[in-house]
Amino acid sequence: MTMIDGAKERLAAGFERSLSVQQAVARTSVDRLRRVHPDHTPKELVRELNRWYLSAVTIAGAGTGMAAALPGAGRAMGVPAAFADTLAFTEASVLYVLSVAEVHDLHPEDVERRKLLVMSVMLGDSAVGALHAGVGKTAPHWARKIVNTIPMEAINKANKVLGPRFITKYGERQGVLVLGKQLPRGLGAVFGSGANHLVGRGIVASTHEIFGEPASEWGGQPPRAEGAWWTRGRR
Repeated sequence: MTMIDGAKERLAAGFERSLSVQQAVARTSVDRLRRVHPDHTPKELVRELNRWYLSAVTIAGAGTGMAAALPGAGRAMGVPAAFADTLAFTEASVLYVLSVAEVHDLHPEDVERRKLLVMSVMLGDSAVGALHAGVGKTAPHWARKIVNTIPMEAINKANKVLGPRFITKYGERQGVLVLGKQLPRGLGAVFGSGANHLVGRGIVASTHEIFGEPASEWGGQPPRAEGAWWTRGRR
């Protein structure tokens, strides 16, 4: 098995785990953010999520670049460091997308719907094209249809098409980062943080395309009492 094949298998397992775990985290995180920023509109809260997400993936990329450049580390350390970065990037992206869904008052309880929602954001235009073809209709913003209206048969069919594309794209991304993080100390960190930031900005733009604009005001239930790790200590 090649390094890339192994990365794809581990990435697939990590992605499935994130889809199962991060839904509850996203919900409590958005509740916490609403309490910390009681005057924020949904649009302003999405901006908070954008800042958190880009900061998280950029810092993770820089840290991995520095780890790979430590004296004596070489490729032996660079490979697992790069995979750890890829997995952390994927987990942060899953949490980010599901958190934006919560702000939009969308709660994809079924894991297959969560999977299609996250993959659609992370794959961008290629996912939108597959949705058009598979569902037989177009939509300006797919998120609400994915969560609420597309039949499960169509959801499962779309996941079978998009799943291999997703794993290939982000599994091969690890190989690119491994090469970049063999650069000298400092340059590796710049490459890692820059690459993560660039891809992260693309995911933020894709999220806006899939979800559209948030509502102008909050509806439904007020935020609950407990929140998640990324907002602790921010009162």
